[in-house]
Amino acid sequence: MENLKSKVIIVTGASSGIGESTVRLLAQKGAKVVLAARRTNLMQEIVNDIKQEGGEAAFIEAEVSSPEDMKRLAQFAIEQYGRIDVLVNNAGYQQLSLLNELKIEEWNKAIDVNIKGVLYAIAAVLPTMREQKSGHIINISSVMGHKVIPTTTVYSATKSAVRAISEGLRQEESPESNIRSTIISPGMTATGVLADYAEYPSLSPAAVARAIAYAINEPEDTGVNEILLRPTLQSL
Repeated sequence: MENLKSKVIIVTGASSGIGESTVRLLAQKGAKVVLAARRTNLMQEIVNDIKQEGGEAAFIEAEVSSPEDMKRLAQFAIEQYGRIDVLVNNAGYQQLSLLNELKIEEWNKAIDVNIKGVLYAIAAVLPTMREQKSGHIINISSVMGHKVIPTTTVYSATKSAVRAISEGLRQEESPESNIRSTIISPGMTATGVLADYAEYPSLSPAAVARAIAYAINEPEDTGVNEILLRPTLQSL
């Protein structure tokens, strides 16, 4: 993991789950991590742990559905460490319901967080990365971005959109600005509510964090454009 050393990496949704595992792993490998989430108390604990272990980390309270917050996040990273090498768009909202339940407020939240949040964060870091002529944007999608089953319609739609955004970003920026684009689609992962249900086959957040670290660690001339990972026992 030599290529991770000293890279400045922003991770959204960093207070728990995949985000927390990711910042802890990246910091252990020598990266300078910037945590963004709403739960400042949890981020403070994570940053304290990282610093006690000799790593470098900082955090800022931010809501991905706010373009202003995403601009503040990018500026914070630059003020702290002078550059932005990687953005991990991890924050997400899982909305599961049948369409006929008409959960319109939940639909809107899923769109605001899962689609607009990804776009706002990209917009915040892209000018800096273009000026640097280097950068890496990693978007966390889901196996449900590849499949649709009853109750996942809106969630699957938002995660499919993330796949389209990631591919468009690759085509537009990689040849011109040397900015790499990666989409990572985990299957069932033991985060949130699912963490309480041991009977379901699920990935650990650490497994997804290792996939993120792998994509970042590849040399600049190699773009890991897509990773899809599932628990071995998951059939869907």
